Amino acid sequence: MFDWKKPTAQMLGRFQPWHAGHRELFKKAHNETGQVVIMIRDVSGIIGTDAGAGRTKAQMDNPFDFYDLQTKIAADLFAHGNFIEDEDYIIMQVPNIVDISYGRGVGYTFTQHELPATIERVNATEIRAQMRESGELEAVAELGGERD
Repeated sequence: MFDWKKPTAQMLGRFQPWHAGHRELFKKAHNETGQVVIMIRDVSGIIGTDAGAGRTKAQMDNPFDFYDLQTKIAADLFAHGNFIEDEDYIIMQVPNIVDISYGRGVGYTFTQHELPATIERVNATEIRAQMRESGELEAVAELGGERD
């Protein structure tokens, strides 16, 4: 059972789509605290405008909705480590968060995990393009701008 009082690692993102890089980051985060909250920014369907309102790189290609992502993340984490939703992690839909503000002595840290170069090169923009080429994902107009 997920323990809401236990120290927890957080992953915040669009996950458009969830991929091997996200999975490896999850494993590092899970190793830190034993449980993770995966927070999915609600940006599905935002096409043709900057989902980050100028605060982030252009993020205009968001074809996957929360429920698709939740299902795919749960299946992937189980298949690659037997991680169980509501035990090892929870998945939450959150607003389109584009800034995280904090004051001094807030009681948490920010950790950037070093991942192998092969994982660092995983790119959701390229994955979406491959999915469109194979017919797995509907084609959209040329958007440009973002790499994630």
